[in-house]
Amino acid sequence: MPLPHRSFLLVLPLICAAGAHAQDTPKVIGDCANIQDNTARLACFDTLAATPAPRTEAAVVVNPVDGTPAATVPVVTAQPSAESSAKFSQLDHWELDKPYQRGVFKFRPHYASYLIATRSYRPNQAPYAPYRELNDDADLSKGELAFQLSFKMKMLEGAIGKQPVDLWFGYTQNSFWQAANSKASSPFRETNYQPEVMAITPLALNLGGVDLRFAGLGFVHQSNGQSGTLSRSWNRFYAQLGVEKDGFSATARVWKRLNESDDDNPDIVDYMGRGDLALAYRRDGHIYSSTLRYNLHTDKGAIQAGWAFPLAGNLKGYAQAFAGYGQSLIDYNYFQRSIGFGVLGTF
Repeated sequence: MPLPHRSFLLVLPLICAAGAHAQDTPKVIGDCANIQDNTARLACFDTLAATPAPRTEAAVVVNPVDGTPAATVPVVTAQPSAESSAKFSQLDHWELDKPYQRGVFKFRPHYASYLIATRSYRPNQAPYAPYRELNDDADLSKGELAFQLSFKMKMLEGAIGKQPVDLWFGYTQNSFWQAANSKASSPFRETNYQPEVMAITPLALNLGGVDLRFAGLGFVHQSNGQSGTLSRSWNRFYAQLGVEKDGFSATARVWKRLNESDDDNPDIVDYMGRGDLALAYRRDGHIYSSTLRYNLHTDKGAIQAGWAFPLAGNLKGYAQAFAGYGQSLIDYNYFQRSIGFGVLGTF
């Protein structure tokens, strides 16, 4: 039997509301593929994959004239809440939430991977002086190419019984290349190698509006692969904590250096400190970052600031500035200032 005219007017807003909800919520992969921003597009895909279908129930519309049932329409009664769907996290490269977990032996970003042309204020000539006896004119150039490759992969999931603790392996390599210094045969002035292992457990705590996202323990070795007077290395155990709020994230570490019998740099903690703080803010494809170190007892430290901005796909433009001690291991006790421009890769 056809609906009365007044009953149809009552049903129409419900039908329009249902259509509007369907238009705002991504239903197919194509809805996400049209999103330009990489972060928003990934979040859309993850939401589509993780969000269960909403339940519907029949709602009865009553005829206001005589009070008799006029029609039944489907109404969404159990749309998944924000809490039931995984919220995108700036720290989910640690695979803290289930929709972002890739399993073991999958490459993830660790620290930034970049290639930049740099110019330093004053190169540290002293460590190389004994090796320039045959060519006194081959001073270090102020201009260099610096590049860093950094990745990590999960080795074990749930490593401690039923506890959500994952075991990771990470590797970072940072090189400084005197590419334009033909008088010195364009050498690699310094390369630092940094393997590490990390145990990470996700957190779901909120403290004063700030989300505590993960805690972890790690062991890291860092050396420059040199011998004699150019050799530099140290080993550390560290604890870390990651927090975030509204696109802003912070990871704080404190470490304890292990003593070595054959120590090339016994005072390295005086300059490198006993911890660091890494800050990042992401908005509209831009990443603003900084890393800070400071030793309260010696009044020495360093700050590195970076800005990455969209170029094409996974490639971003990158600007970096550094001031302080320890830009590289050979310069751990040498104050340096430098600025660089180039590209940064995300994967």
